[in-house]
Amino acid sequence: MKDLLKWQQELVPDLLAQIELRYSILRSIRLTEPVGRRLLAQMLDMTERVLRSEVDLLKAQQLIEYHTDGMRLTKSGRELLSGLEEFMRETSGLNKAEQQLNKILGITKTIIVPGDSDKMPLIKDEIGKACARILEDKLGEKNIIAVTGGTTMGSVAEALAHIDTAGKEVLFVPARGGVGGKVSDQANSISAAMAENTGGAHRALYVPDEVSNELRSILLKEPSINDVLGLIRWADIVLHGIGDALKMAERRNTDDEIMNKIIKGHAEGEAFGYYFDCEGNVVHKVSTIGLQLEDLPHAKHVIAVAGGKSKATAIRSYMKNAPESTILVTDEGAAMEILKGE
Repeated sequence: MKDLLKWQQELVPDLLAQIELRYSILRSIRLTEPVGRRLLAQMLDMTERVLRSEVDLLKAQQLIEYHTDGMRLTKSGRELLSGLEEFMRETSGLNKAEQQLNKILGITKTIIVPGDSDKMPLIKDEIGKACARILEDKLGEKNIIAVTGGTTMGSVAEALAHIDTAGKEVLFVPARGGVGGKVSDQANSISAAMAENTGGAHRALYVPDEVSNELRSILLKEPSINDVLGLIRWADIVLHGIGDALKMAERRNTDDEIMNKIIKGHAEGEAFGYYFDCEGNVVHKVSTIGLQLEDLPHAKHVIAVAGGKSKATAIRSYMKNAPESTILVTDEGAAMEILKGE
């Protein structure tokens, strides 16, 4: 395959570019269908005139259909797109980039989804599907799965509706208490959605994410809270996001003194209440009830999920503390930005 690609690039250099362009058009239609030409041209940063000639050709090949509400892929279009996926990963260098990131970040496996979720939010759904496939592969007969919150984890929850959990026991638990923001993005809500979509069970942790030491000692005396914490700390699988340090501090309504500490410490990433600088040093740690960084090595599988070019520095700062067994699911935007720094 590699020799064929090399010969093709030497003999017909513009052919590969044409394949990549049409693959990108087909993939974008699948992600957003039904979609009109104007919106699709904006998404692909193309003129409508150039796009029109391309989609007319794809229609003539019976790969897409025009409808009153926009363009859609035909069955043949979906089959072609699926068949081209591995070829395009090879030609675009994503497979090679995954191996490079494994070495740079010091982790077991990286999965890169094409695209940048900063530019196209629907790429988060693709990240969610990739994560769901990994989770399906890692499930044992009995599973306790600890999950954090966030919009990307919400996409994972939706994608879990399409995995096979027949004959397997799955129990979802929130990795930590509630953080500021939408209720649907909280770890409790995400774990409940995952349980519903897989036919599994879930346990809730009704405590704030950040608590004072005094309140913490009181809450830890509550048997129901301790029961859930026991499940969380000994989870078989951990699914978690990686946050931008300043955005997470704002979501927590962090007071001025701590915010200045985070800013002056040049914190880049956040996970499990820990704020990390670019070297992976802990700038600040929130007093939380839930999963701690030192609990991660107990899990059989740790799956980190984050995408978008803007998350590159956050991902890299956290990964200096991640267990070697970590699997990272990210997108092309974040991956290429990390590699650019090498």
